[in-house]
Amino acid sequence: MAHGVFIHRSDSIYDDSPAERYQFPKQYRGRVERCLGDWIVYYEPTKIAGTKGYHAVARVQSVVSDPSVPGMFVALIEPGSYLDFPTPVAFMDGDAVVETGLLNEHGRLSGRAQAAVRPLSNSDFKRIIDLGLVEDASLLPRVDDVPVAAAFHEEQAPFEFEVPRDRVASLSSRLVRDRLFRSLVLKAYDRRCAVTGLQLINGGGRAEVAAAHIRPVEANGPDILSNGLALSGTAHWMFDRGLISIDDDLKILVSRHVNDEQGVRSLINPSGRALVPPRATDRPHPRFLNWHRENCFKA
Repeated sequence: MAHGVFIHRSDSIYDDSPAERYQFPKQYRGRVERCLGDWIVYYEPTKIAGTKGYHAVARVQSVVSDPSVPGMFVALIEPGSYLDFPTPVAFMDGDAVVETGLLNEHGRLSGRAQAAVRPLSNSDFKRIIDLGLVEDASLLPRVDDVPVAAAFHEEQAPFEFEVPRDRVASLSSRLVRDRLFRSLVLKAYDRRCAVTGLQLINGGGRAEVAAAHIRPVEANGPDILSNGLALSGTAHWMFDRGLISIDDDLKILVSRHVNDEQGVRSLINPSGRALVPPRATDRPHPRFLNWHRENCFKA
């Protein structure tokens, strides 16, 4: 097993769905197979404005031939392992490259930097993880948002990364992943509820919105920004119970089963559509929205 870097662009010509599969040509098969069972980092080249650099981790479950494209292969991602970084990591950290394994014996970038799949040392992997998992304290949940049961859980610390621990091992912790997902979503949505449009900050400077999964984790929903929404308490409650949903054009739908339709509609922001991040790939993906309409929404 070994760590690796998988290059993925939002405008990729490959049939990628980074939380589920990574398509690649035969020449990279050996490198990908060496990553089986281990964590890899997704990298989006930053030469174009708005791209994200090192932006996510995932664990490779298996490698198979792509039945639809001769000569192509697919790395299948372990369900529930994908995680977007709350803080994407740039290729350069000041004057130094973050991925030091790309340097040759003279300290210059080698041709390895052009490879779509490349090995990643343990030290470089840890460095990227440490930078990518930095959290904004204002985006953390309030102390009283931590479930009572969690107070007695073996991974109990409400602010988990304030104590020294192995961050790589923590990537599988649901408590940690929920905190990181919240930080990711609230930052992208500017701490504003996608349904009501309200941006409420409490006296302690923390946002009064939650990070909701469109397709829940319990239904194999990934911790990817395009599967998230920033929602205030009431909107979150209605969304989870299928009383509201969102169509592919981001129009907010109201179930005919609500007992106070006028009251619900008065909560929706004047545009009648979900307020989403400016970057297209950060917005709710139609595949997740469709899942919610088909499995949760009471039309």
